[in-house]
Amino acid sequence: MLNMEKQIMDFNVFIEQDEDGIYVAKVPELDGCYTQGKTLEEVIERIREAIEVCLEADKEEVNPMRFVGMQKVSIERSQLV
Repeated sequence: MLNMEKQIMDFNVFIEQDEDGIYVAKVPELDGCYTQGKTLEEVIERIREAIEVCLEADKEEVNPMRFVGMQKVSIERSQLV
């Protein structure tokens, strides 16, 4: 009989809202791991499912990054008129 030990992993999840009000969640540590939902509750539930699928598909060892911070950066762009 196999004795499997459970491991808790924490991931940074970035959530943004698009122009239609849909929430989009992304996990930068896992390539291609993203989802969307109509509410925050829905997108959190879906990103948990997406993380599980990504971890199952990617059998490599995953080392979540330590979150340091987030900063909005503004730039000025010239536009042709």
